[in-house]
Amino acid sequence: MIVLALTGFSSGHSHRSHGGHSSDGGGCSSSSRQDHDSSTRVSTSHGGGTHTGEASGGETQRSQPTHRSTPTASPSASARPLRNGTVVLVRCASVDDPYATVEVRNPNTRETVFTAKVSLKARNGFTLIDSTRQVSVPAKSRKTLRMAVASAGGSLDEVDHCEVDPVATADW
Repeated sequence: MIVLALTGFSSGHSHRSHGGHSSDGGGCSSSSRQDHDSSTRVSTSHGGGTHTGEASGGETQRSQPTHRSTPTASPSASARPLRNGTVVLVRCASVDDPYATVEVRNPNTRETVFTAKVSLKARNGFTLIDSTRQVSVPAKSRKTLRMAVASAGGSLDEVDHCEVDPVATADW
């Protein structure tokens, strides 16, 4: 015969003291115990798992607590994959100023090194010069970058316009 006798069980949240023990809601009180049968099956649940045993003359034998897996932490910001930045043309290169000026924008939450690319084009659309350069940009910020294109020599006379690759590849 199984007798279910839970003395001092409360489903509310109580902070009263019961015989020197504090209860913060739910569970069995350990302040008083009644043994209605010398062989009563006792099952109690605590934070570490469920314990079941035979109650006999005030003794309770407990099984090992059940273990719950702990949730894994979310990846830190530094472990997240980097997003590519954007590049905006500020000014094209010319004979008077052989530098293309671009602005590189970083959408990431950490400093990132990007590769920016600018192409100097002739009137007919032919690419005269391709210039690439890496730049480190602080988190959630932007940086202006002057890209030298003077290595092409006399071809700057033929430059009609600049085309910028709008994607700044995130390198690291």
